[in-house]
Amino acid sequence: MLDAAGLELIAHELREAEGESAVVETVFFRGRGTVEIAPSHVRPVLARLRARGYDFLASVHGVDYYPHEPRLGVHYELLDMRRVDRITVKLRVSTDTPEVESVTADWPTADHQEREIYDMFGVVFHGHRDLRRILMPEDYEGHPQRRDFPVGGEPVAFTFNERDMLGPL
Repeated sequence: MLDAAGLELIAHELREAEGESAVVETVFFRGRGTVEIAPSHVRPVLARLRARGYDFLASVHGVDYYPHEPRLGVHYELLDMRRVDRITVKLRVSTDTPEVESVTADWPTADHQEREIYDMFGVVFHGHRDLRRILMPEDYEGHPQRRDFPVGGEPVAFTFNERDMLGPL
């Protein structure tokens, strides 16, 4: 199992291989290790972790750290199935340039998850073969999971208000 010392060892190896700027910080909290990286290093860092045994990408998540900058985050949950261990890799990008390289070429399971993050948070994944909205209509404006998105948005038609919404049937 990954402990705090093991997490620091991994961070040290990543810094040696990718440069000092690759690793922003490490956090070991409640038995979980997280390494925050610079966005430009996402593919090589994930490749190095895969070589260490973390060869299953369980999930990719979007996060909005509003009001802190850089505001948008992408979290990758990697598992080592042999040792029953996990590590979180996270990166942060600004809303001015919410761009990161896609990892779908190396991790095909990231395909729909990157599309969802693009749709809900507006993070653009360069190199994604089919980056388009997955939950919202293509002509929808905005990104509903951002914390500055207006709550209430468009009214929804239910059985009790469908006549008001749709007019006489």
